[in-house]
Amino acid sequence: MSRLLYIHGFSSCGRGQKSTALSRYFGRENVDAPNLPPSPNDAIAFLEEMIQEGDYRLLVGSSLGGFYATFLAEKFGMKAVLINPSVTPYETLSPYVGWQERYCDGEVFEFKAVYLEQMKHFKVTPQRGLYLVLLQSRDEVLDYRKAQAFYQGHRVIVEEGGNHRFENIEDYLCMIKRFNDAS
Repeated sequence: MSRLLYIHGFSSCGRGQKSTALSRYFGRENVDAPNLPPSPNDAIAFLEEMIQEGDYRLLVGSSLGGFYATFLAEKFGMKAVLINPSVTPYETLSPYVGWQERYCDGEVFEFKAVYLEQMKHFKVTPQRGLYLVLLQSRDEVLDYRKAQAFYQGHRVIVEEGGNHRFENIEDYLCMIKRFNDAS
């Protein structure tokens, strides 16, 4: 199996519940889940370098990571699994400009207004990449219907209930594997 690149969401890090579940299922040696810098320009440059140097067949992105994964899947013609992806983070993250604390380890970082403008440069229409989009209807952070409409024409699964963290990702690991294995 080629490696999988997990892209975490805003104010998170590579070591979280979803990346841990993916590592257990696919094998730690097959899953890379780096901590990303808060600057979108820096995060995308870092991820592009990883993709160009690695043997990645699948991107898995959650929330803001889903936005990044869409840009990268379009650029490199890759498959991507998107978990409660943000489609307009430059709008939804505007209330978070200022000092923030990462959920995973308490590290403090500054989220600058210029980052919202940087994000706009990575907005793409999902056409070239292949997508499996996993949404939960009780996402308290993002309106799942926006992602459902944005990724129309791709494989979109809407689970009733749930939350933004998509805490039952384990229920979808077989589906992710089948999507990865399909030609």
